[in-house]
Amino acid sequence: MPTITYRQPDGSTLSVAVSDGTSVMRAALENDIRGIIGECGGQAMCATCHVYVGSTPELPPIAEEEQEMLECTAAPRDPARSRLGCQLKAGSDFEAIEVEIPARQV
Repeated sequence: MPTITYRQPDGSTLSVAVSDGTSVMRAALENDIRGIIGECGGQAMCATCHVYVGSTPELPPIAEEEQEMLECTAAPRDPARSRLGCQLKAGSDFEAIEVEIPARQV
């Protein structure tokens, strides 16, 4: 079962096991992970699920819609690590991933 580890700005971490197809954003909402809002419900239209990806095997390239929304993040964008949590799906995109949650989403 894929796992997602969330790192909070204070350094605390929480790992959750998720079903294939579950996004980083959806898993955060279902597990009451602080700092992920997911205002648009996972449509890549709000950037409130911005995360910094830690060490992870290669992820799919950033699509145009995601690229546009990453220009609107509340926390500074890291060109090498910023992604939208709604666009990263367990199973197809990763088996294990660690993401850092920015200090603010709005």
